Amino acid sequence: MDSALTTVALPVALGIIMFGLGLSLTLDDFRRVARSPKPVVVALGCQLLLLPAICFALVKALDLPPLLAIGMMLLAASPGGTSANLFSHLFRGDVALNVSLTAVNSVICIFTLPLITNLAIDHYDQSDSVSLQFAKVVEVFAIVLVPVAIGMLVRARAAAFALRMDRPVRIGSAVILAVLVLGILVDQAENVGDYLADVGVATALFCAISLVVGYVVPRAFGVREEQAIASSMEIGVHNATLAIYVAVEVLDSTEVSVPAAVYSIFMFVFAALWGYAISKRLARAPQPA
Repeated sequence: MDSALTTVALPVALGIIMFGLGLSLTLDDFRRVARSPKPVVVALGCQLLLLPAICFALVKALDLPPLLAIGMMLLAASPGGTSANLFSHLFRGDVALNVSLTAVNSVICIFTLPLITNLAIDHYDQSDSVSLQFAKVVEVFAIVLVPVAIGMLVRARAAAFALRMDRPVRIGSAVILAVLVLGILVDQAENVGDYLADVGVATALFCAISLVVGYVVPRAFGVREEQAIASSMEIGVHNATLAIYVAVEVLDSTEVSVPAAVYSIFMFVFAALWGYAISKRLARAPQPA
């Protein structure tokens, strides 16, 4: 998939998305973690430890082809997407927690994403086909954190502009992701049927499990309802654009990007249905006197 879509549009698109993310962040979002660490620690534990383990068990149980299995693990290692905040807002989650989680996880994933992906590459003995080298990790670091830092600087200097741009950037991010997914599916048109047969079930199950785990585990640890909703959306709505970028530009494999593309189709639908189900359940629950 060596085309203008990937060599130019994909890095620019990811940069714009990460800049938009930075527009929603302030240093207080990081400080908030120190003041109230429990929900953040529980959610990050789910996202960084539990979900990769679940994903690995899932791809082994379904016996996915190696490159698609690596793509699933890359997806599992990707942080929450920009749309997580929107879903959290729609279904009365703690959006401030989403922002804190996104801020922290955007930094942590610089280390965990290559670690988990390389472990998957080694496990499937695919180092001759794909590799995530240190120089490429630095490249990912730059394209993720530099636009975020610029966005945060703009937010600090021009808060009114940042607020005005919030909605357009979120809409633009969704459109960009849709174009990327369409581009990948068109590029792999002759294999789409096989890929959907191979990873359709895996991505649908992983999406559903991510959303449920992101809600149930925090609740089990005593995290408040609105914080559990935020955690669920942060964990279930992955940054598929980042996963696609790493697969196509860093690993040079369109096939590895397919799980993220297919997951994107499910995650918006599943997140909306799951949020609606939670909202209905809460509406039926007796209110405290």
